[in-house]
Amino acid sequence: MEKQTNAVGRRKEAVARIYMSKGTGSITVNGKEYKAYFPIMYLQNQVELPFKTLDASASFDVVVNVQGGGPKGQAEAIKLGIARALCEVNPEFRPALKKEGLMRRDPRSVERKKFGKRKARRSFQFSKR
Repeated sequence: MEKQTNAVGRRKEAVARIYMSKGTGSITVNGKEYKAYFPIMYLQNQVELPFKTLDASASFDVVVNVQGGGPKGQAEAIKLGIARALCEVNPEFRPALKKEGLMRRDPRSVERKKFGKRKARRSFQFSKR
């Protein structure tokens, strides 16, 4: 049986579980082809970025389970997960991925709403009279 590599990627509220094995280069997200799951070109490029950095897109099959968040958060969670899985497959990939900033978990997330405010910082409209 061929070796399968597992990794997790997170971004905002999205969590992506990556299952990578040697193959032909297919990427499946929640049972769909990734281009069908992410119709926007920018998001497709985010998913492909770790492979494009290493020119290794045709040598791995990726199956992804992703939940939570929106399309952008999910795509970027998948990007981090794939980069981590590639490092597990071959530790020599790490410097190239790190140089592109693909090994860093983006810590930014939505700030919580405060009481007495309309949003996190936006106040209600002030009326002097």
